[in-house]
Amino acid sequence: MTADTADRTTGTTGASERRREQRGWYFYDFACSVYSTSVLTVFLGPYLTSVAKTAADAEGFVHPLGVPVRAGSVFAYSVSLSMVVAVLLMPLAGAAADRTGRKKPLLAVAAYVGATATAGMFFLDGDRYLLGAFLLIVANASLSVSMVLYNAYLPQIAAPDERDAVSSRGWAFGYTSGALVLMLNLVVYSGHETFGLSESEAVRICLASAGLWWGAFTLVPLRRLRDRRLAPSGEGAVGSGWRQLMATLRDMRRHPLTLSFLLAYLIYNDGVQTVISQASIYGSEELGLDQTTLITAVLLVQVLAVAGALGMGRLARTHGAKRTILGSLGVWTLILAAGYFLPAGAPVWFFGLAGAIGLVLGGSQALSRSLFSHLVPRGKEAEYFSAYEMSDRGLSWLGPLVFGLAYQLTGSYRDAIISLVVFFALGFVLLARVPVRRAVAAAGNPVPERI
Repeated sequence: MTADTADRTTGTTGASERRREQRGWYFYDFACSVYSTSVLTVFLGPYLTSVAKTAADAEGFVHPLGVPVRAGSVFAYSVSLSMVVAVLLMPLAGAAADRTGRKKPLLAVAAYVGATATAGMFFLDGDRYLLGAFLLIVANASLSVSMVLYNAYLPQIAAPDERDAVSSRGWAFGYTSGALVLMLNLVVYSGHETFGLSESEAVRICLASAGLWWGAFTLVPLRRLRDRRLAPSGEGAVGSGWRQLMATLRDMRRHPLTLSFLLAYLIYNDGVQTVISQASIYGSEELGLDQTTLITAVLLVQVLAVAGALGMGRLARTHGAKRTILGSLGVWTLILAAGYFLPAGAPVWFFGLAGAIGLVLGGSQALSRSLFSHLVPRGKEAEYFSAYEMSDRGLSWLGPLVFGLAYQLTGSYRDAIISLVVFFALGFVLLARVPVRRAVAAAGNPVPERI
């Protein structure tokens, strides 16, 4: 087999080179997952809410651009707006990557813009809620763009029968780093007086350290991943980004089963992303739990998510990725129903819920990514993963918006959390209707024995 032939089939010149790239690829999850865990899931939601409340009027409203917004909804609305910004940027990144073959420089730019914005959260204090919202929007959108490019490597560095395992290991690496950094955060936060820090300073150090970690470990994939040579294109990659997106959507009409999977994923993953981003707000504001309890709960999620991702990867080898994902969606629905009835001030029950989330979180995401990789026509990885990433992050604005509106209208986070059940129920129904074996064959890819 020639090098070019190997590139077209597995994206490498041999098994050893493929494994080397896979190990480097895992480390981007290791680098950026601390943002999702320490910043988005644990610290920033409650802290930005407290900063917004400091700036609020007597009725509890802030007024960005003259619009009255409940201080408790600022974080949810900021997450939603960051997703809209990501939608505008991801088609440009996907088109540029596919037209130039230079995913790695684009990955570097997106990663370091996001890491810099996260490190800048050290300066979020007093009543600077607009600064916090701005940095959140930049960091979240940058993460989404970087994940388009990162995910697009999967079909190039892993053979079809490897992808469930490789994708699951990537998520496991991410949850491992998230757990490690959270343990360090717990030491800094719980012992802030010992270190001569105020509570606010401790939180801001934890936020900024996630950006430093993200930037430092991104160096590993940038050294190990390699770009694939492509024939020169006559069009400017950036200028053609939206035309490329339109072309991708038109091309997807020739692959309606791939499009059907994306629709299902759009719905249920919106629920997953919203639960992840709003859990700390629910725990602190509705259940009255302190920050140490929230950190411990998320640390439990991280530890169990490693086992969950690897365990669901093994289940997929026996039962297929589709059936395993469907089972996880049923568990997600039960988790939200249980969360609605959780008593306030009872950390033991919250820890139980966190454990259940950990067992299904990594696996449902990892298997969705690997399943989609089988549905992508060869040579169109980055542009199709751009559309996938819009489902993963870029179009996940609806869940936070629904959550924020539910709280805005009712003043109850319980009503907000239960509103998310519809995303998992509808996603289950839509995914169940997708004939995945036929979808893989229709995309022109070899059908694995078990999928």
